[in-house]
Amino acid sequence: MANTTIFGAKAIHGANPQSLVEEVIRLRIWESAYWKEECFGLTAVSLIDKAIKLSAIGGVYDNTKPTQFICLLLKLLQIQPEKEILVEYLLVEEYKYLRALAAMYIRMTFGAAEVYQLLEPLLNDYRKLRLLSMNGFSLTYMDEFVDKLLTEDRVCDIILPRLPKREILEQTERLPPRKSKLMEAMQEKDSDESERGRSRSRSRSRSRSRSSRSISRSRSPSYVGSDGDEDGDRYISKSPSRSRSNSPRPMDTT
Repeated sequence: MANTTIFGAKAIHGANPQSLVEEVIRLRIWESAYWKEECFGLTAVSLIDKAIKLSAIGGVYDNTKPTQFICLLLKLLQIQPEKEILVEYLLVEEYKYLRALAAMYIRMTFGAAEVYQLLEPLLNDYRKLRLLSMNGFSLTYMDEFVDKLLTEDRVCDIILPRLPKREILEQTERLPPRKSKLMEAMQEKDSDESERGRSRSRSRSRSRSRSSRSISRSRSPSYVGSDGDEDGDRYISKSPSRSRSNSPRPMDTT
């Protein structure tokens, strides 16, 4: 009874939820010590404590051993939590392995449009994840893991349900066009550059107008004061010759 799906669970993609995990892997999970000792009697709430203790994602390692990650994934398929609970798992940023577990479950059980809408924001999560596989431990990242969920057919040794391409969902108007952070950044950069170009052109035009005004002033006649002298000042010559010529001649006494 510990391995049966919860009573009243809804069929996923027309089948028992646990059947989404291949039978060979499912049997190995049921026979594992972690499943028997740690997963027995888990609920949607108590499973969180197990998920936040995960140290790696992955499917099967050492040929026959299932990872704790895939054991908890099968447990989610067995108890089938409500959608709201899975979305809450996904929104908890502090625990990246809980988020990765929720992303894997959502990819396997939710509708195509919901999968894109819920998982695409995680492409901006660049945190590191440890991956345990047949080759041992390796390093991956959250955005790479989510990208594989959206583009590949097998992740963590699990064959994923078929997912229509995004373009098809956009054409059927079930999904709005994706807004890429990179495209938004490029558009903002282009707008900033165009704004800087406009400001430079305005500053050039202002400088040209100032220079033209200064040139016109330099070419115009000098300012004439109110008394008729240039530059507003009366010019008085102090030349000796002019002073002597203007002085009266001495009278001839002879």
